[in-house]
Amino acid sequence: MTTRIACLGDSLTRAQFSVDYLELLGRRHPPGDVQLARFGANGDFAYNLLQRLDAVVADPPDVITVLIGTNDARASLAGYPVEQAMKRKQLPDRPSAGWFQQCLGAVVARLRAETDATIALLSLPVLGQQLDGAAAQASQAYSRMIAEVAATNEVAYLPLHERQIGELRQADPPPISYREVTPAAVVGVLQHAVLRRSLDTISRRRGLVLTTDHIHQNSRGATLIAEVIDAGLLTPST
Repeated sequence: MTTRIACLGDSLTRAQFSVDYLELLGRRHPPGDVQLARFGANGDFAYNLLQRLDAVVADPPDVITVLIGTNDARASLAGYPVEQAMKRKQLPDRPSAGWFQQCLGAVVARLRAETDATIALLSLPVLGQQLDGAAAQASQAYSRMIAEVAATNEVAYLPLHERQIGELRQADPPPISYREVTPAAVVGVLQHAVLRRSLDTISRRRGLVLTTDHIHQNSRGATLIAEVIDAGLLTPST
């Protein structure tokens, strides 16, 4: 019997700038075991995801995963172009922790009310790779909020952030300072698309362990996403 899975999120789920965790998740199962549907939009905040749930509830899957909040967390950092993001994504309010929790809670409430799916919220990938840096701390703080929303709404919580923290501690990476993606991501994507240079090569040249640009995932980072989903939702416990 095929398990139908809808994966909701932002650019990490859209997978134009990241290694595709949906593809990696599908590879972990025999053909026909899982059917994956992608609901990812570049640059989305939790508010944006809330606005586009119609397509998900119109054809309810068996399992729904939600990986959202990276852009909300980034917006809390000094130097993030908040005004530009608000205009580009048509946000009615300035991003904040409280609004993020409110929107994410509303996402879960609608999915629970209008589907019978098993719902799981993933904590965020680590922003950057300096665990004591402001970016990583922001992703940790927003991951705690995600855990709170999951507990309040009685849905599953998948500890992606915690897995990536462990991976980074084991790797002991060089202390490369977090940078917003503005020029670096564009150059990386152009290299990937035009020169056929792999995202992992870009990541390696920049000295990054899990990402290509401190935000978007390389194969190692995307594999952790697939593993957390698989272990939390699809692998029978013994």
